[in-house]
Amino acid sequence: MAEELVHYAVERGVATITLDSPHNRNALSSALRGQLRDHLTHAVDDPAVRVVVLTHTGPVFCSGMDLKESRGANAQQQGVNEFPAILEQIWTSPKPVVARLAGPARAGGVGIVAACDIAVAVADATFAFTEVRLGVVPAVISVTVLPRLLPRAAHELFLTGEKFDARRAVEIGLVNAAVAADALDAEVRRYTDMLALGGPRALAATKAMLRRERATGLAEDFADMLELSARHFASEEGQEGIRAFAEKRSPSWVPKG
Repeated sequence: MAEELVHYAVERGVATITLDSPHNRNALSSALRGQLRDHLTHAVDDPAVRVVVLTHTGPVFCSGMDLKESRGANAQQQGVNEFPAILEQIWTSPKPVVARLAGPARAGGVGIVAACDIAVAVADATFAFTEVRLGVVPAVISVTVLPRLLPRAAHELFLTGEKFDARRAVEIGLVNAAVAADALDAEVRRYTDMLALGGPRALAATKAMLRRERATGLAEDFADMLELSARHFASEEGQEGIRAFAEKRSPSWVPKG
C-alpha cells in the first residue's frame, strides 16, 4: 500500500488538505503530486465542501519540486509537465482555496501559494524563488505568481533568488496576512467562515470573473457584466439570498452549527 503523503478531512463544509512529507520538506514528489491532485478533485466534486484549506505538517509548507526525482532530463520533464495541472486545479477551482503556512515555501511551493485565492502565513515564514541559483528558470510558477506580485518586486525576486519574509510577501501581494504563530489558525478560520457565507454558485462565478480577460472596450465589458449580474439575480440561489436578507435569516447554503 502506498504511503499516505497527503491527508484529507472535511468539517463544517471545509475540506482540509494536508501535505505530510516532512522528511523532504513536503517536496513535490511524484507520489505527493498524485495524491494532492486526487484530493483537490475530491474536494471540488464533493457538494458538502464549500471551502478548501491547503496546509502542511512539519516546519516547511513546501520546498518545491523533489530535486532527487528531477535528476535526468526525463524525470525533470515529467515533473514539469504534471505540475501545471496542479496549479490550474487550484487556480480554477470553483471553490475558494486558502493556503495556511506555518513555515517557509520555496519555488514550486510559492507557485501553489500564489494559485490559492487567499494565503495566510506566520510572520516568520520565508519565501524565495531559488530557481536561478540552480541554473533553471521559474517559468511554470510564473503563470500563477506574476498576476499576484508587484512588477518591480517580481523582477527583483525572480532574478536574485533572495529570501524574503511574510511581511514583505504581504506588501508585494503574494500573501494576504502575516500573523503570529498562535494566531494562525484563528486567522484562517476567520477567512473560511467569511467564505462560507457566500453562495456556492456566486463564489464560483465570481472566481471565474476575477480571472477572465477584460473586454477591450468599456461598453462591451459593461454588457458582459450586466448579463452576469442579471443571471445571478434571477437564479434560485440569488432569490434565496434576497429572501433570507428580507426575512433576517441565514441563507440555506450557510453551514449550520
